[in-house]
Amino acid sequence: MTRKTTGILGEKLANRFLVERGYQIIETNYRCRDGEIDIVASKDDCLVFVEVRTKRSRLFGTPEESITTTKKEHLRAVANRYRETHTGLPPSWRIDLVAVELGKTGQPQRIELIENAIEDE
Repeated sequence: MTRKTTGILGEKLANRFLVERGYQIIETNYRCRDGEIDIVASKDDCLVFVEVRTKRSRLFGTPEESITTTKKEHLRAVANRYRETHTGLPPSWRIDLVAVELGKTGQPQRIELIENAIEDE
C-alpha cells in the first residue's frame, strides 16, 4: 500500500466515521493558497475543519504526533481563508483531528476523533 493510497483510505474511513457521529460533510479536500484541509463539516451549529492523519505503523509515532507546528499554522490559515471566502457559515468553529491506524492488511485498528486538536491562536 503506497503512502497516497493509505491517505485516501484513511480519509474515506474518517468521512464515514464522522457521518456516523452526526457530522454533515460540506466539502472534502478543500485547497487554497495557504494549504489544504481534508474535511470541512458541520455539527451542532459549529463549523468543523478536520485533519485526517493515517498511519500503518507506530514506528515513527502515532498519527497525532505527526502534526508539526508548521502544519498547525497551515491548518489555521486554511480555516481562516475558508471562513473569509464562504458565506452563511456557523459563527463558531474548530479544528479537529481524526487519527486512523491501519493494520497490515489495511483494516482499521483505531479511529479516534480529537475535538479542538488545533486551537486557534
